[in-house]
Amino acid sequence: MTAALTHTAPTIVDVALGDRAYEIVIGRNVLGGLGRRIAALRPGARTAIVTDRTVARHWLEATETSLAEAGIASSRIIVGEGEASKSYAGLEQVCEALISARIERNDLVVALGGGVVGDLAGFAAAVVRRGIDFVQVPTSLLAQVDSSVGGKTGINSPQGKNLVGAFHQPVLVVADTAVLDTLSPRQFRAGYAEVAKYGVLGDEGFFAWLEVNHAGIMAGASAREHAIATSCRAKAAIVSRDERETGDRALLNLGHTFGHALEAATGFSDRLFHGEGVAVGMTLAAEFSVERGLIAADDALRVKRHLAEVGLPTALQDIAGFSQEGLADADALMTLMAQDKKVSRGRLTFILLEAVGKAVIAKDVDGASVRDFVARKLAGAA
Repeated sequence: MTAALTHTAPTIVDVALGDRAYEIVIGRNVLGGLGRRIAALRPGARTAIVTDRTVARHWLEATETSLAEAGIASSRIIVGEGEASKSYAGLEQVCEALISARIERNDLVVALGGGVVGDLAGFAAAVVRRGIDFVQVPTSLLAQVDSSVGGKTGINSPQGKNLVGAFHQPVLVVADTAVLDTLSPRQFRAGYAEVAKYGVLGDEGFFAWLEVNHAGIMAGASAREHAIATSCRAKAAIVSRDERETGDRALLNLGHTFGHALEAATGFSDRLFHGEGVAVGMTLAAEFSVERGLIAADDALRVKRHLAEVGLPTALQDIAGFSQEGLADADALMTLMAQDKKVSRGRLTFILLEAVGKAVIAKDVDGASVRDFVARKLAGAA
């Protein structure tokens, strides 16, 4: 893995999707150029900015100023923070606000926020007037390296995570690394789980680099931009090959089958952030891979050790209120996993590991073996 470079100009990552290709613009203070980029991309378009209350306090005015300086009219739609907004009620709020603002099909929705805002605003853009283009301006590390790229949009069902949605690619992603300075340490760590995921699933060299350089990423050094750009390149390459997850895009779900079930079991609350669920899920996937004879126990321990070193949860017992809301019930967790989008004809599909840096899609995994594994982990088995 090459050493991180110090960038003075933005890093541009291309997502190659033919006539729907777009750029990911990564760099410090690139938010100021948002209006100029939109004006060049969609001359004459009006915009509606969808954001949440917390992000609005920090970054809405700067976003509106950038648009206004480029002569772009904008309106604002502010939703509540957290996964509760990724609901039927939240979708209705945003859709009705877009219609009331008279946003037309040749205008743009701007998703200014983390993964929740990006998913919600993107889904609303996909369905209002049968499709409006949108721009992602991700303000969390998790959104910058994962959810803002690739066109997955949607909301949660009471029965599971992201079960209602659509593929709707953005026309531009602007990832300003300076906005990450306002994140809490816990929020930043949760996003880091998705960074680590790219190394674990497909790039052992990057994972080894993370093991050495994670402190610099946390501190905001040049390593941060390098990690974000490397993650985006990895995701862009997979999305370009398999936009609608009919093949190896499923590898990006490493840790998510377990993780999504845990998020649902904790009520999509701040007891467990998405990235934290992914961290526990990745650890469980690695340990389950050991049980299936795919990797050595030392490899699974390497993954677990790194996630724990940066302060992420790696065991079910690390989750707040572990004994509540079905978390200590193997059958309840299995019911939630059965709603996973990768389930086919009732059979579970897991993303497992053959090595650190080599994930595989394991289809038709026997549910009884998974339940036995989960039950033992719930009981505190190493």
